[in-house]
Amino acid sequence: MTHPIEQFLNEFTAHTVGFDRIFNHLNVIANSQNQKSNYPPYNIRKLSDHQYTIELAVAGFDEKDIDVEVTGDTLAISGKKPENYAEGLIHQGLASRHFCRKFVLSEDVEVKGAQLKNGILVIQLEQIIPERKKPKKIAISS
Repeated sequence: MTHPIEQFLNEFTAHTVGFDRIFNHLNVIANSQNQKSNYPPYNIRKLSDHQYTIELAVAGFDEKDIDVEVTGDTLAISGKKPENYAEGLIHQGLASRHFCRKFVLSEDVEVKGAQLKNGILVIQLEQIIPERKKPKKIAISS
């Protein structure tokens, strides 16, 4: 069964030209809503007018187990535990399943870095306003 947003987009795209990128982003969002897992949990935090962070709870994962990748305007964060992770476990209370979490970034948002500390992966984002979009004074001549 298709998601209601996907149905709307399919009907709407038949009558539009040049909106492909926007519709692709909306499809990514609709598909992520269809995921059955909410793992790993995350926060999106606004630090200032132009700075944001995405915080993912990834307890039990090391840096080598996590990939952070930007492709176009999509930020993908994925994690995979080594095959021998479960060896010797008597009880497993920490999740160790594979995950992939995707976020659509605005065209003017850049990923500035990532840090793993105390089981939280923090992705730093910054909105870079191009000169052409910044306000400017126009001189009046006579």
